[in-house]
Amino acid sequence: MLALIFAAAIQNPAIDMDGFLRLAREAAAHRETRRISEEEFIRMSGEPGTIILDARSRQKFDELHIRRAINLSFPDITVDSLRETIPDRDTRILIYCNNNFANALGPFPSKLPQASLNLSTFITLFTYGYRNVYELGPLIDIRSSRLEFEGTVAGCRFPVASTVPATGNR
Repeated sequence: MLALIFAAAIQNPAIDMDGFLRLAREAAAHRETRRISEEEFIRMSGEPGTIILDARSRQKFDELHIRRAINLSFPDITVDSLRETIPDRDTRILIYCNNNFANALGPFPSKLPQASLNLSTFITLFTYGYRNVYELGPLIDIRSSRLEFEGTVAGCRFPVASTVPATGNR
């Protein structure tokens, strides 16, 4: 009881849990019509005015990412970084995350489904006013993906990881 009294007394106008939860619910409803197939992702990524945003760490991005993606690591998403990276809020943004790819544990380590980076990134972009966001929906075996990848392990047909045999070089 005493802890509740102290917790209620601690205020921080720079942190708004109620606002976050409200916007997260709005973003979730909006997201339902914004999840796309691998084929649609490929098609849309080639259209003018579309960017592919990878919000993983710079290290994982450098290891392997979808060709033509830009990296804005999730912890670095701020008012200023978004204004600099994607100044037009109407820009079509395609997002993907670790949990979109199987058999790539090095560059795409699994997260709990509830902690998927797609969820955080979608909600955050929505919160900052970006509504033209589409999310790669399926779980794709990277060994059979039609997406083009590049990075420090891009010479492999798929990234070498402890659960993936070190064969399949192009």
